[in-house]
Amino acid sequence: MADTPPKASMIKIVYFDEQSASDYLDISSGGKAVSTSEDVRKRATEMAGKAEAKAEAKFSWLPFLGSSAGLGGNIGASRTTESILSKTLSNTILTDYMEQASDDAHITTLRGMRVAAAPDSMTYAKMYTPFMIIAKTEESGVDLARLDEAFEKAKGYYELVGSDSKSTMRVVLRFNIAAFRNNYGLADLAKMTLVYHGILVGHATEEQLSMSAEMSGDDGGLKPPTAVEVLDGTTALNEELLKVYDVILAGVEVLDEA
Repeated sequence: MADTPPKASMIKIVYFDEQSASDYLDISSGGKAVSTSEDVRKRATEMAGKAEAKAEAKFSWLPFLGSSAGLGGNIGASRTTESILSKTLSNTILTDYMEQASDDAHITTLRGMRVAAAPDSMTYAKMYTPFMIIAKTEESGVDLARLDEAFEKAKGYYELVGSDSKSTMRVVLRFNIAAFRNNYGLADLAKMTLVYHGILVGHATEEQLSMSAEMSGDDGGLKPPTAVEVLDGTTALNEELLKVYDVILAGVEVLDEA
């Protein structure tokens, strides 16, 4: 009997677009979105209740928990319950998504990718704007500290260019800026070896990622082929286009030998 090849499993979650995953689960349920959402919330509530009961039993001696603490205790317990429910609901969606996506050909799994921000792009600038709060603004005449706030309002998704070790494949990975977990951010991704789950949403040139192209609405150098190029079969359009994936999940993967 041949040895079963080791399976890969996720050990650490760096990024999870929970809303997209929830929509994906609803759509995959085949029109049973309401019952699917209710089932997820019901299971999450049950698990959260068990977790809350254990937490209260373990920390019942603390003065700010339990009925003896009065109104303040009730508020603290309520916040604890809400936090546990929120986290449990998120983890329930995560596990349901991973189970559903494991056999779905529409979910592209990208491994061995190195990611970086395109030069002169909003993503490149977004990596550094949080540090602008310590920069002097008198000389530039621009409130540098508020650039980060401006970027937050201008874009919900930020793009990184990914390439494999041999640079034979290059893609654009789009990240929901609000979906990072465990205090990770865009700048951390370039230093990590992660697996990405993405959905193909379109195509773009790297020039279209530049800040000037986004702010001006320019096509970034993307021009339709001429008649001569079409007849000669030498159109450069397809060579310039990179596949664009909206990332749902990114994390550290390990091989399970069992």
